[in-house]
Amino acid sequence: MIARLLLSLSLSVLVVLPIRAETPTLRVAVLKFGTVNWELDTIQHHRLDAAGGISLQVQGMAGGSAAKVAFQGGETDVIVSDWLWVARQRAAGKDYVFIPYSKAVGGVLVGKDSPAQSLADLKGSKIGIAGGPLDKSWLILRAYAAQSANFDLAGQTEQVYGAPPLIFKSALSGDVDAAINFWHFMAKMEASGLRKLVDIADAAKALGLDPETPLLGYVVKGEMLRDNADAIKGFAAASRAAKTILATDDAEWDRLRPRMNARTDAQFDALKAGFRAGIPADQPIDEAAADKMLKLMVRLGGEKLLGQATELPEGTFYSSGN
Repeated sequence: MIARLLLSLSLSVLVVLPIRAETPTLRVAVLKFGTVNWELDTIQHHRLDAAGGISLQVQGMAGGSAAKVAFQGGETDVIVSDWLWVARQRAAGKDYVFIPYSKAVGGVLVGKDSPAQSLADLKGSKIGIAGGPLDKSWLILRAYAAQSANFDLAGQTEQVYGAPPLIFKSALSGDVDAAINFWHFMAKMEASGLRKLVDIADAAKALGLDPETPLLGYVVKGEMLRDNADAIKGFAAASRAAKTILATDDAEWDRLRPRMNARTDAQFDALKAGFRAGIPADQPIDEAAADKMLKLMVRLGGEKLLGQATELPEGTFYSSGN
């Protein structure tokens, strides 16, 4: 009798115990040595993902194309890309959404003894470009050169395309007369003695574009946004919290330094300053400004760059009200 009573009481307790929901895991595929790892490391180190109700799983990828293949194939939940790529995918019928990460852009650098003072002074020069002929920074610079100096930057220079580390080395060795590179390589190049000739942000502003528009961001699928809205909201909040730490806490950068591949104090300081300068404002993206940028890219890069996108597709940018 006593045994049956104890069993009955135990079952009663089991019935009323709450069932704990499993914490959702977000798989984020990024370049193994990309600067986004500094933010993701900060999120995990300070357990900002747990505070947002998620568990972050970072997957290192060899290249951006591999990350996109994994994302499109459902092998990962989040990747990093630019919003123009997201706009192209949305125009093609794919429900992808962009969460802002960085507004940092690169620039054109020349040797400290170079006589060049403007893009027009590069006539007949060899320019190293990180990426290919449709690299967005290159397109903006071409438009800027044409507008500001009536100079055909592509037609009157020799272009050498390559991966960012190759362009970095070519610029330092003098194998190219000028180099266009991503912001973090540009920061290290300046710290190594090269001189900035033109900043992409300044060229964009001269073309009537808004340099505050974040170009890079996290990409998620609309399906996940609908089915796991709280998880995406938690991830966006964790990203913003990490940015706040990185914007204000020098000690956090000292902790991250082993990951940053900074060979000198000057490179370390330049990378820290460049990252901080690239942190976008905590406010909705100006969609009119983004649409203006997209239309310029359509004019410069055409269908090869943006596919069927001719204007900013509705729903490209994430907001907590999505």
